[in-house]
Amino acid sequence: MSETAPSVSQPKDKAREGPQREKINWWHELRGLALMLVGVLAFHSFIAKPFYIPSISMMPSLLVGDRLVVSKYPYGWNWSSLSFHLLPRSTWRVLGSTPQYGDIVIVVPRNRKEDLIKRVVALPGDRIAVIDGRIRLNGKFIKREVEPPVEISADDSLQCDGQSPGHCYDGFGMYRSRLPSGREVYDLPTFRETLPNGATYRVIDYLNQPLDNYPETVVPKGHVFLMGDDRDRSADSRAPFETDFLGHPGGGLGGPVPLSDIGGRAEFITFSLDGTQTWNPLTWWSALRDGRAFKSLRPQIDPAVAGAYEAKQAAAGK
Repeated sequence: MSETAPSVSQPKDKAREGPQREKINWWHELRGLALMLVGVLAFHSFIAKPFYIPSISMMPSLLVGDRLVVSKYPYGWNWSSLSFHLLPRSTWRVLGSTPQYGDIVIVVPRNRKEDLIKRVVALPGDRIAVIDGRIRLNGKFIKREVEPPVEISADDSLQCDGQSPGHCYDGFGMYRSRLPSGREVYDLPTFRETLPNGATYRVIDYLNQPLDNYPETVVPKGHVFLMGDDRDRSADSRAPFETDFLGHPGGGLGGPVPLSDIGGRAEFITFSLDGTQTWNPLTWWSALRDGRAFKSLRPQIDPAVAGAYEAKQAAAGK
């Protein structure tokens, strides 16, 4: 009885065919992409988000071109916490708390959905006035000392929001100088302010203009008063909604700001570009500013002032 040899052609044919290609499950792929986008949105809304500085209103603390991290949880969450401001404006807050003097915060003006960045200079219940550019808080002028002029590099390629390149520093011409190294800078009149809790920071003040005076106002409960560190070019709580510091449409914050419109606290700078960069990534390295990366944006604290403030708060049972 003869045996038939097994055929070897069938495996060869299968080998030539190669492995079977699996069909792409598009629903699975789209679901994965959607979950990733939701995760990013949730992180930006509840934990932290990046922020870009487009104007000079917070100089010298923040420069045009600074990229920074804003934490979303220090004061709780509200309608403005959600990225892109997708929720309707409201007054609700979850786990809400009040900022401290000197905090740099993100705020959404009540007449438009646009993020601004300013410093907290008065808390609920405070009486605040601005007289000849100086802050008077609860009947007393806050400490303000003259400091050596801050040197701001003359980055002529910078582009501020709403302006063409090269015009960010218009009006600073009289303060421009050339260093022995050949680098050109602006030497701007600088002052150091210290708030009641000891928070201390630098401001620039170089013009006599209407925002140098603001009538005494009591900050309502659930509100704070905000100002920019550039006291002459900041559309802040001193400026009405209708116009900005130059009288242009757009406007400021229109007085004390509800805590429900504050969306987070500025924490630190990640990196800063001087405006010379292009779409070519090879230009980004040379455009980096030295000494800006990972700079903390929390105010310095004067220990002596902070100690006296804490003792006063303890005596008042706060």
